[in-house]
Amino acid sequence: MSYLTDRKRAVGLGSSGTGTGHHWNMTVSAVGLLVLVPLFIFTFGPMLGRPHAEVVEYFARPFPAIIAALTLIVGFMHFKNGVQIAIEDYVHGIARKILIISMICVSYGAAAAGVFAILKIAL
Repeated sequence: MSYLTDRKRAVGLGSSGTGTGHHWNMTVSAVGLLVLVPLFIFTFGPMLGRPHAEVVEYFARPFPAIIAALTLIVGFMHFKNGVQIAIEDYVHGIARKILIISMICVSYGAAAAGVFAILKIAL
């Protein structure tokens, strides 16, 4: 027998117990992207249409490579969290688990491939 009231048991949990954490992660990654995306556009944009050798030489410098890698990592983590929330809201049963695992694998795989490509250019 529990002596806690329903309100005391529910305070701070939200409906699933993790809503606050998801919201905070999305907010932090959105603010990070708010800074990173313009930096990425200003570092990547001037290289559009340039010869391959010039682009490789440009991204061999630390600042453009770090900005590109951080944008990829934070962007795909933001994507993963957003898709996971959408799947949790609209998909039920075993399909929910399969889709969440699949999207996590896709997100980490795409982020790893992007970072690998940047490292290959930068090193």
